[in-house]
Amino acid sequence: MKIPWRGAIGLALTVLLLWWAFHDVEWTEVWHDVRLADPLLVLVAVTTGTMVFPLRAIRWRPILDPIAPKIPYGRLWRATAIGMMANNILPARAGELVRAYVLSRETTVPFSAAFASLVVDRVFDALIVLLLLVAAMLDPRFPSDISATTYAGTGILLVVAAGLTLYAIVFFPDRLIRLYEIFARRVAPRFEERGRVLLRSFADGLSVLRHPGRFLAVFWWALLHWLVQALAFWIMFRAIGITAPFTAALFVMGLIVIGVAAPSTPGFFGPFELAAVAGLKLYGVDQNLAAAWALSFHILSLIPITLIGLYYAARSGLHLGELRQIKT
Repeated sequence: MKIPWRGAIGLALTVLLLWWAFHDVEWTEVWHDVRLADPLLVLVAVTTGTMVFPLRAIRWRPILDPIAPKIPYGRLWRATAIGMMANNILPARAGELVRAYVLSRETTVPFSAAFASLVVDRVFDALIVLLLLVAAMLDPRFPSDISATTYAGTGILLVVAAGLTLYAIVFFPDRLIRLYEIFARRVAPRFEERGRVLLRSFADGLSVLRHPGRFLAVFWWALLHWLVQALAFWIMFRAIGITAPFTAALFVMGLIVIGVAAPSTPGFFGPFELAAVAGLKLYGVDQNLAAAWALSFHILSLIPITLIGLYYAARSGLHLGELRQIKT
C-alpha cells in the first residue's frame, strides 16, 4: 500500500514531534499521574470540550446567511460533526472539505460557497485565538522570564494587520482578483480560472464583515467557542493535578492551535503534544505531568465527536471511501 507524499511528510513530522515532546518523559510517572486523575472532573472536561462543536455549527449560520439565509441548525450540526470526525480519522486535513461537501449535499449551498464560508470561519478562529493568546501574555501571572510585552505587542499588530487585510478584500475584491489574474497568467495560467472562482467565493463569504450585526454574532460565537475550549483545558488541569491559572489554558490553547497547523497524522498527534508540553513547562509544570495531561485530554477529547460523526455519516449513507475522494 502506497502512502501519499503528503501523508508521509505528516507521519514523519508526527513521529519527530512526539519524540521531541516525550524523549525525557518517565512513562511510569506519566501512568501514575493519569491513574490519580479525578474521573468526575475528567468527564466534565471532556464533555465541556465536546460542546465546542455545536457552538461551531451555530456560528456557521451567520457566515452563511448572506448566501443561504436561515439554514436549519440540524443540517449545520450534522455537517460539522461529520467534518470533525473526518479530521480525526482521515489524512490531509480532509475535515473541512468533508464539512463543505456534506452541507452542499443536504442544502442548496454550492460546494465552493460552503468551502469559502469555512475559510472565513477559520479566519475568525485565528483572530480570536490570537487575541486570547495576547490576553494570556498580558496577565501578571505569565512567566516573568519571557518578554510578554514584546510578544503581546507583536500579536496585537498581527490582529490589526489581519483585520485590515480582510476588510480590504471585502471592499476591494475586484482589484485583488485583477492582481491575481495578472500574476496567474504569467506564472500558472492553468490555475487562473480556478483561483478567480475561489477568490470570488472567499470575498462573498467575507461579506459577513459588511454587516455589523452578523459580524458581532460570528465574533461572539467564536469567542464563546474558544473560551469553552480553554475552560475544558483548565478543568482537565484540575483533574490531573496541575495548578495553573485560567490564562495558562488560554496560552496553551493558543500554542496548540498554532502547532496543529503543521502537517501531521489524523487527529493532530505530535503537534498537539509538543505544544501542550512546551506551554505547560513555561508555567513550571513537571514534564511528566504535562505529558499525562496532553495525552489523556487529547485522546479522550477525540472519542465523542468521532463517534457522533460516524453515527451521522452512517445515517446519511456516507462511506469513508467516498469522503476520502472529496477534492476542491
